[in-house]
Amino acid sequence: PDVCAQYAHNLPHHTVIEGDAHAYLLEHHTEFDLIWSSPPCPTHSRMAKGTRHTRRRYPDMALYQEILLLMHFFKGLWVVENVVPYYDVLIQPTARLGRHLFWSNFHIDGLASVPHFRNQGKSAMYGTANAQGREAMREWLGLPPMLKNIYFKGSNDPGKALRNAVHPSVGLHVVKGILPC
Repeated sequence: PDVCAQYAHNLPHHTVIEGDAHAYLLEHHTEFDLIWSSPPCPTHSRMAKGTRHTRRRYPDMALYQEILLLMHFFKGLWVVENVVPYYDVLIQPTARLGRHLFWSNFHIDGLASVPHFRNQGKSAMYGTANAQGREAMREWLGLPPMLKNIYFKGSNDPGKALRNAVHPSVGLHVVKGILPC
């Protein structure tokens, strides 16, 4: 609900649907011309294998389920974004930018020139643990002031939502590569 409220605040002229995005994609994928999906990454990320984490869990296969659904049943253009996993990827991505992988049914070119967290130095990537770092990241992403800190289920890290965001210039770059200007 907090993420949906922030999206509705940021994009007041858009329709925000609160619910299970994975289930929504399965039921509604035929209604769109272009789909961008970013399934949750905590069970795939290298941090899931980090020494400070003691909870072991299976990787959430929703990532690969969505790629396979779109690859074989969707007639439009699609891209799925996620982090570089701690294991060898099961389906080779189309492109990579820093810690983000992209699978798509079209060629993604020139991502190396697009701003991403690593270009901003370590402080932009890891400094979201404090309010000053979160504010700097929010400004860098071009987001309006946050309504409040957003916490993902099972996380006590208020900077995680910002840290996992894909910079709008990345989305614009990907979409400009497939749509006529």
